[in-house]
Amino acid sequence: MFAGVLAVPAPLIFAQEAAPAPAPAAAAKQDKPDLTAPDEQKSETKDEESNEAFLKSPMVVKIGHALGMEPDTAATAFQVLNFAILAIAVLYGLMKSLPKAFRNRSASIGKQINEARSATEAANARMSAVEARLAKLDGEISALKSQAAADAAAEETRMKAQLEDEKNKIVTAAEQEIAAASAHAQRAIKEYAAELAISQAAQKLQVSAETDRLLIRDFAERLGGNGGQN
Repeated sequence: MFAGVLAVPAPLIFAQEAAPAPAPAAAAKQDKPDLTAPDEQKSETKDEESNEAFLKSPMVVKIGHALGMEPDTAATAFQVLNFAILAIAVLYGLMKSLPKAFRNRSASIGKQINEARSATEAANARMSAVEARLAKLDGEISALKSQAAADAAAEETRMKAQLEDEKNKIVTAAEQEIAAASAHAQRAIKEYAAELAISQAAQKLQVSAETDRLLIRDFAERLGGNGGQN
């Protein structure tokens, strides 16, 4: 009997699956009522005839009679059973497909989360590297400033020492030139004084002829006087 129940609703399933077909026809009817109205009427008439044939089919009447139900009640029961079977089939399909879909979705979400976490970790690593480089750069800049200050101080000290050395050399050279000039002047003065003394002595030693004659006579008289006394 249950096999007959499952077998009988097949025309109804087909009728129910075919029943929504007039919906596009109804939409088309709103746009072009003159062209689609006969087709829609034919489809509705066909569905009604199919349902009527199903409700009055010998199988439905026989099963309804066996179950103690009227033909209309049996047809309604078959429709409910048909809907229940469809609902169970849909639920079964959903129960089979939804867990897999949920697993796939969960795996996709987990993958996206892992990718986002990896991207975040990579970004944090890059940021840490940049911060480390910036910190190192600050240290390098400070070291360069310190080195530049030390080099400037050393250069200043070197320049001062060089200037002091040049000054000492200039002073020493000037002192040497002054000493040489002084010695030369002293020699010149001595030479001039010697020449002047010689000149004066020469002038004193110069004797005229008359003075020479008087000196000789005076010398002779002295000799004569000395001889007479002896």
